[in-house]
Amino acid sequence: MSKRTVINRLRPTVFRTRGAVVATGMGAVMVVGAGAGVASAHAGTAATMTPAAAVAAQAQAQAKAAAAKQTAVKKAAVAKAAVQAKKGKTAKKSAAWVKPVSKYTLTASYNQGGAMWSHKHSGQDFAVPVGTPVKAAGSGTVVKAGPNGGGDGPAYGNAIVIKHGNGKYSQYAHLSAVNVGVGAQVKAGQLIAKSGNTGNSSGPHLHFEIRTTPNYGSALNPMAFLRSAGVQI
Repeated sequence: MSKRTVINRLRPTVFRTRGAVVATGMGAVMVVGAGAGVASAHAGTAATMTPAAAVAAQAQAQAKAAAAKQTAVKKAAVAKAAVQAKKGKTAKKSAAWVKPVSKYTLTASYNQGGAMWSHKHSGQDFAVPVGTPVKAAGSGTVVKAGPNGGGDGPAYGNAIVIKHGNGKYSQYAHLSAVNVGVGAQVKAGQLIAKSGNTGNSSGPHLHFEIRTTPNYGSALNPMAFLRSAGVQI
């Protein structure tokens, strides 16, 4: 075999070997490059998250959480206020007890002594002009109505007595007009009469009593009763 033939046969092998070496070298470069890229990325992240940056990020997260909590608290407060307002309106509409007159001047009080009465004063007087609307202080049934104090005597003039669900009675005296009759069902705040100056009266006013029975002689302190029922006098 000639020398040239031997060389020609060896060339493919040499080329393949060189190709493998080159490919291996390129692979190594690619692997090294990729590793270097990953390392560079980690290094960048580590460099960004400095202690100061970490503190700032934590502060930002806490501020965001606090803002969200404050918003939730405000929403809860608004919702609570709406519920309370609704309850207040409902309570106002369905008040169990009210003032018998809206505008007045308090004059003779309960248990007050004087020449006007054979015994101490049995109610509370509200000085008002003749014809002032008189309202039922509470819901109930009219058990007395008319002149002669509705049966309690001429000193009361025209009068009304209402029986209430709690077993108490309210009385309205010295009226100029009576707008309800015995047996009528009335609601708290309903117009039942007009104030006047009838009977044993020193001037235009409403005489108001709270009683334990429908009759004279069983009166309680009407102001204390109304206040205990939530009425501001």
